[in-house]
Amino acid sequence: MFLQKLRLYNFKNHEEASLIFEGKINCFLGRNGSGKTNLLDAIYYLSFTKSAINPYDLQNINYGQAGFLIKGDFKVEDKQKEVVCSYQQGEKKVIREDEQEGSRFSEHVGKYPVVLIAPQDIELIWDGSELRRRFFDSLISQLDRFYLENLITYNHQLKQRNSLLRAFAEQGKVDSDLLETYDTKLAEAGEYIHKVRKELLISFVPKFNKHYDFLVQEAKEKVDIQYKSDLTGADFISLLRKNRQRDLLLQRTTSGIHRDDFLFTLNEQELKRVGSQGQQKSFLISLKLAEFQTIAEKKNLKPILLLDDIFDKLDDFRIHQLMMLVSQGTFGQMFITDARQGRSEQILKEAGLNARLFVLENRTFKEEWLEI
Repeated sequence: MFLQKLRLYNFKNHEEASLIFEGKINCFLGRNGSGKTNLLDAIYYLSFTKSAINPYDLQNINYGQAGFLIKGDFKVEDKQKEVVCSYQQGEKKVIREDEQEGSRFSEHVGKYPVVLIAPQDIELIWDGSELRRRFFDSLISQLDRFYLENLITYNHQLKQRNSLLRAFAEQGKVDSDLLETYDTKLAEAGEYIHKVRKELLISFVPKFNKHYDFLVQEAKEKVDIQYKSDLTGADFISLLRKNRQRDLLLQRTTSGIHRDDFLFTLNEQELKRVGSQGQQKSFLISLKLAEFQTIAEKKNLKPILLLDDIFDKLDDFRIHQLMMLVSQGTFGQMFITDARQGRSEQILKEAGLNARLFVLENRTFKEEWLEI
């Protein structure tokens, strides 16, 4: 898969931009705040129909404008594809593929897969379980449309069930038959999600371990990802019935896959408590590399790799190891951002890699070829 052209209209700080990509490695260079990351986010948007940074489309519109449009020309298995994502204030978001408006966003996710490695990835370690669930949900959704549909159903039913529990508390009476209807739908979707999450980790963890060992080389460190779920060894519908009185008292659903977590460990201890900065960075990059490998193998298609400010966050050894993978042809098309042009050029030259440079200055792009 190859992104040949990217056009933006009033997306974030870009009033209008049109970029043509010819090589596999493309670098967006410029001062902080110039809009480099926004270009990566636009590519991410074409894949997921949403921003990786700001989930509120209203806040992704260029200041003072009424809406935005992102257009990408892809080449997938020798076929030309045009994808357009647009949003107008007060209207529904629109996704079009080859001028045909898509019926559901869930049908689009996974067609043009991307993997993003960004500074905010550290939140996966330090923040709550929701972000870790979101990471694995994002990965699986690119592989399994039925999973995404079940996830949408589950979240909708969960919201409706919680509203029902609050209504029962306000009314002082319970409609058990109505609650059972919601429980059945919630359990059906939840059981499938739990099954797929558990199965994914069986194949994902060995890939993750392999990449971690490659990044740290001689260090004798044991890393692992453990799936924690209320549904482990339990039937979901029985669990909902067992906890019904507690749910009615607390006015929320107290068991289910919305409470799942993925525990990150180093030498059998929680990573965020014992891991150094270097170990945590290696863990995160290994996580993303395993995501890339999983998608590439399942879809027989290399995702687009987005590296946001990655050179500023890694030491020289880890950069060298990552660039070794690039030079070996592990990845397909890549997009890299960096505030220091000289650093990127030096790293790419040392790795023997050609690249297309897009230098942002005063909202304009100066294009250069870095050739070895």
